[in-house]
Amino acid sequence: MHEPTFRTLLYRYFFFEWLFMDVSQGSLIERAAAWRHNQSQAHWLLTYMRRWLWCAVLLYGLGGIVEILLGAPAVSALFYVPSALSVSVNAVIAAAWLGLKTL
Repeated sequence: MHEPTFRTLLYRYFFFEWLFMDVSQGSLIERAAAWRHNQSQAHWLLTYMRRWLWCAVLLYGLGGIVEILLGAPAVSALFYVPSALSVSVNAVIAAAWLGLKTL
């Protein structure tokens, strides 16, 4: 068995799609089994939320440092924009987690 590449590991570190099964494919029994599998995997979404939260904090902090110390607001946007995008990623993860836990 071969080891996954660094690129694959990095993708799996930040994106959780590989943990879940497609509930729109297969027979009724297969879809129900996929739904139960997805519900059992929902606890991992909190880990992904934490990772994206730390990315947002780190990038926002780096943006602030670049803006204050270097006085370059255009360069700091390179850190602020991904920080803001990670907040929306966290919102999507939270919605998925709530949906899997409450439905």
